[in-house]
Amino acid sequence: MGKLKVNILGSSFSISAKETDEYLAKLHDYYKEITETLRTASEIKDPLKVSILSGVTLVDELYKEKQKNAELRKLLDTDEGEQAEQITLELIDKIEKVL
Repeated sequence: MGKLKVNILGSSFSISAKETDEYLAKLHDYYKEITETLRTASEIKDPLKVSILSGVTLVDELYKEKQKNAELRKLLDTDEGEQAEQITLELIDKIEKVL
């Protein structure tokens, strides 16, 4: 179980999770990078609003990645189905030649 001290946008607190300390630190660093980028690139100064915008940005990123993953799975399923059909047809052809 990992522990992490979060310090973002003037708020700090500790969390613990089933993940490793290293993994939690990577998440923290990535979130901090997103919040800092949004804070400096926008005119929003309220830490709560920056944090909410960061959350929405990350959810958008996650959703897009899930969509890509689903599309890739569909392609793989289609390719596997086509490969199975091709192998089946080849086997039928070989069986017919033997008979």
